[in-house]
Amino acid sequence: MEFLFDRFALAPEEVAFLDRGRSFSYGQVISTTKMYQERLAREGAASGDVTVLLGDYSPEIFCLILALLRNRNIVVPVTRESVVERDAILELSEAQWVIDFTTDEATFARTAVQPANAMLLALRESGDPGLILFSSGSTGKPKAILHNMRLVVEKFRKPGPKIVAIAFLMLDHFGGINTIFSILGGMGTVVTVKDRSVTSICRAIEEHHVEVLPTTPSFLNLLVRSDALERFDMSSLKKITYGTEVMPQQTLDRVARAFPGVALQQTYGLSELGVLRSKSRPDGSLWVRVGGDGFQTKIVDGILWIKSDYAMVGYLNAPQPFDAEGWFNTQDLVEVEGEWLRILGRDSDLINIAGQKVYPAEVEQAILELHNIKDVAIFGERNPLLGNIVVAKVATIEPETAASLKLRIRKSCAQSLAAFKLPTKVIVVDADELYSVRLKKRRQA
Repeated sequence: MEFLFDRFALAPEEVAFLDRGRSFSYGQVISTTKMYQERLAREGAASGDVTVLLGDYSPEIFCLILALLRNRNIVVPVTRESVVERDAILELSEAQWVIDFTTDEATFARTAVQPANAMLLALRESGDPGLILFSSGSTGKPKAILHNMRLVVEKFRKPGPKIVAIAFLMLDHFGGINTIFSILGGMGTVVTVKDRSVTSICRAIEEHHVEVLPTTPSFLNLLVRSDALERFDMSSLKKITYGTEVMPQQTLDRVARAFPGVALQQTYGLSELGVLRSKSRPDGSLWVRVGGDGFQTKIVDGILWIKSDYAMVGYLNAPQPFDAEGWFNTQDLVEVEGEWLRILGRDSDLINIAGQKVYPAEVEQAILELHNIKDVAIFGERNPLLGNIVVAKVATIEPETAASLKLRIRKSCAQSLAAFKLPTKVIVVDADELYSVRLKKRRQA
């Protein structure tokens, strides 16, 4: 990781962070990291210790991460909004330290835990630093994902373009870690935000002349259906990247119209494998090409499989998902057209109606085309006769009864969808109820 510090030292006056009204230089990154290394030594944090780090984006928390990695610790970033219970995180990670960074000063607390997991002990013995992330656990017990951070950081040895970008994806998400290292690896500037509301993000873009917005389709849908484009100057934007969930074509079309001079790039990655290089097809569609150095892809029975040089060490609490040759089943259903892929959604999101398959994104796309619809989430609900029925959670722009909305949806969507794909149940909700804290759509009751 020392190549990063060598790079930072070449331009110590350059701005690394714009953090809620203050500027933080690359020289300050170097000195603050050194200060935290000294603090770790005083506290007695040993090389290889697993350390839970509680907080959100700030220059100081990034410097503490760098200090922990330099100390060859295994870092477990956790945000206050984490969907995984704190007790589960401490148990599964076998953490020796908890550092609370939710105020201006870091608080260190040692636990009485002794590591016993063979995978953790092996990484500790290797002398390499580590990273533990957690799956959401929405379909069961969360999985603890262990990475060798030497491999993760190695991706940024070759610097990318120098950009000003918002830290949108959260710190306990692989996309968030990848984003911040990517920006700073290119000697760019990370813009932090107090919250991830449309107003907060757009105000930061205007104030700091942000060039790149890495975000989610759900956030972009909220953005283009709000009045933010009229209230804020976002002419500095050069690129919007989107990922983590399926993008409706209707939303992508709206974004393209709202930002005619901005490049739109679909991204693809998994916490287990890392973030692949991607290129969106220039026709404004959802077709994308993924891969790049260190990644191989193949399609098996309509599902994307990936082999990655940057793959996780493994799950700490679940069977290892790689086959004998190192391939990983992403469970993402795709269509193929030459070198291009179109991602249809997770196999686990597929709804089986009496043997017929329903892709939630397809139904959502049809409903989003109707008037008075802010957003919609489609999911399956168990049914003794059909196996499942299609349920639509809908947020409307103006008030509308569920009965009226259901009638309108079924009548309009019957023109483009088969009868078994039409929602049997419609629930009217506030828009906030459709999304997780990561601004990603919740397809569940």
